[in-house]
Amino acid sequence: MLDQDSGKPTVTTRVPGRLDRLPWSVWHTRILIGLGSVWILDGLEVTVVGNVAGRLSEPGSGLDITSAQVTGPAAALYVAGACVGALVFAWLTDRYGRKKLFMVTLGVYLAGTALTALSVEAWMFFAFRFVTGFGIGGEYAAINSAIDELMPARFRGRVDLAVNGTFWAGAAAGALLSVFMLNTAYFPINVGWRLTFGLGVVLGFVILLVRRHVPESPRWLCLHGRADEAEELVDDAEERIVEHAREHGKDVELAPVTRDLTIDPNKDAGLGAIARTLVRDYPKRSVLGFALFVGQAFLYNAITFGFGSILEKFYDVPSDRTGYYFAVIAVGNLLGPLLLGHLFDTVGRRVMITTTYIGSGVLLFGTAWLFGAGHLNAVTLTACWCAVLFVASTGASSAYLTVSEIFPMEARASAIALFYAVGTAAGGIAGPLVFSDLTKTGVVSDTVLAFCIGAALMVAAGLVAAFLAVRAERRSLEDIAAPLTSVPRKAVP
Repeated sequence: MLDQDSGKPTVTTRVPGRLDRLPWSVWHTRILIGLGSVWILDGLEVTVVGNVAGRLSEPGSGLDITSAQVTGPAAALYVAGACVGALVFAWLTDRYGRKKLFMVTLGVYLAGTALTALSVEAWMFFAFRFVTGFGIGGEYAAINSAIDELMPARFRGRVDLAVNGTFWAGAAAGALLSVFMLNTAYFPINVGWRLTFGLGVVLGFVILLVRRHVPESPRWLCLHGRADEAEELVDDAEERIVEHAREHGKDVELAPVTRDLTIDPNKDAGLGAIARTLVRDYPKRSVLGFALFVGQAFLYNAITFGFGSILEKFYDVPSDRTGYYFAVIAVGNLLGPLLLGHLFDTVGRRVMITTTYIGSGVLLFGTAWLFGAGHLNAVTLTACWCAVLFVASTGASSAYLTVSEIFPMEARASAIALFYAVGTAAGGIAGPLVFSDLTKTGVVSDTVLAFCIGAALMVAAGLVAAFLAVRAERRSLEDIAAPLTSVPRKAVP
């Protein structure tokens, strides 16, 4: 089809509808494993660094660095790298494709982590933490974009939440791994921490091998004039699904697709158009994304930033035992999205986002009251944190789901990166500035205040969601937000 004004060919396709009608299959599971498993690496990275800080500062560690430098400048550089990487790779992802970039970003992560393990000077450790964060930040934009564009509409919510929730599987593994790897009865003081980072490299390399077989987003291909490739990818997926079903004695009848999508390549989809989309066309959705990311960032920092020091100062838990407690709350974080995720596709986005945000805030207010009144010990406080984070983790994961589906496709990766960077900066910069002073004093009222600040911001974000959340459940991405380069769709007889 030709555009009458410029003569440039338009593209008309049914690919989005064909993808959304697919039943869940082995094809989807392979994509999920190849893309989603990287969140385990992020959780592993963040937890390991916190747990090895004390060991790195000890004489004979092989690195002249203090614990404060590991949890301070090094952690800040990791956060800064993640923010910069998200923004840089997001633009590249929207421009050059999901597949190319999610291979590149994982490669950057592998290089950064491997070099971290080989660091012999403090400046090297700092630089390579930035590189590692740079790769992880890029992963968030590339992977969330690809997953949402490849998953059927009726499964998109639960899948996205489960994927983002696996961060905490890595966190639990990192906590337990550190307890073992840092035990000098098994490994020398200058070897254990290096091997801990090295295991992250091994896991990342395995993911890289699996990821080679993950296809490009057919939706992205259509928007970039490669509709024939997109059709071939979907043809192959449909054939695999039907063939696999027949091999297991089942018949699969795919529903007919009655709507198409037409793309006009003459329309502007550059950075200027994307910026106008976020600010002018969808201002309420932008406010929603900002509120969700900042709310969850502060709640998590209110709990996790002073986690170890709270247990040590108020309940005399030895520093080498806090990893066990962290593993417990990590499991609570992981179970939330896994068990509640399907409700986002059935009950709906607005109800569940509002409920999880306000619910976790109220639970943290309750925890603050119990803590302030002296009714808790190390075990019961951890149990309270588990309850809070079981709900909060589901809400936090829904923030990523929300910004990845409520903006046009050309702006999808950029929107994810922007709000991720804002939330990460708030959590990684403003959060520690606020909560470190409150939790390190050893004064009960200061820690109660830290909890209440995190809870209040989470509740506020939930109230924003109650009014602004988009009912995106079981809807095609193109129905939620039409591509910037699209023309009105028509029914197909």
